[in-house]
Parts: sequence; structure tokens; C-alpha cells
Amino acid sequence: MKLDAIDRQILTLLQAAGRLSNADLADKVGLSPSACHRRVKALESAGIIADYVALLDEAAFGRTSSVFVQVTLDNQRTENLSHFEEAVAACPEIMECYLTTGEADYHLRVLVRDAADYEHVHHKVLTRLPGVTRVVSNFAIRRVFRRTALPV
Repeated sequence: MKLDAIDRQILTLLQAAGRLSNADLADKVGLSPSACHRRVKALESAGIIADYVALLDEAAFGRTSSVFVQVTLDNQRTENLSHFEEAVAACPEIMECYLTTGEADYHLRVLVRDAADYEHVHHKVLTRLPGVTRVVSNFAIRRVFRRTALPV
């Protein structure tokens, strides 16, 4: 799907305020509500709008510590990668997982209450997985910024 300027404006507005009503969205982009609705539905059908979510305040749940973890495996056979990925996906504290190039095979972002909470993830999950040879953990001092909107 080729995006025009109005599609991009719709996407920018929805990324900033996903609960914006169709009438308000239409007004902001200069379309009738029905034309705006058709465009949004087309963007959804094309998979450009993947989903709508609520971003929660991590501190409200006591989860104020982000830990960035580099994990190295003993090999990169497909079955080992799949096993590792399934195991970390099952751990709710692991918010993000990336297969990467470089020294480590994976980079994770783990969201925990404190160091003791992370110790549980480290010892009960990460170091118990077969094939894990190295785990390097770095606690974030503070988040400088977080973007949830893609540049469109």
C-alpha cells in the first residue's frame, strides 16, 4: 500500500493518541468521517496499523528497573535458538528479545522491581537454559527517553 500525506498524518495522530475518535481524527486531517474511517480500515487491513494498545506506567506496578542483558549461546543451531526464544518468551519480566550480531547472540530488556527481582530471572531462568555460556547484565540508571511512535 502506497501511503500519501493524509495516510501519514492519520498514522502520526493515531500513534500519539490511539483513542482519538474517528470524528476528531477526520477533523484534524480534513476529511469527512466516512472517508477517514475507510482510510483507517485500509491501513488496518494492509497491516500498517498492527494493533491498538494502552501503554501502562511501569512504576505503578513497581517495575522501575530495566536491565539490559547480553546472552551468548554455545552454538546457533536453529533448534537451540528456538528453544532459547521460547523459554525467554515465557518469562513475563523479559519485555524484549533481539537476536543480534556481534559478541552476544541475544540482547534482552528485562523489567523488574529491583536487583533481587532480577537475580531471580538471572538464576532461575537465564543461567538454567541449556546452551547459555555467558550472561552480561547492565542496569539502566535512568531512561532518557522512550519512543513508541515510528517516524512516518
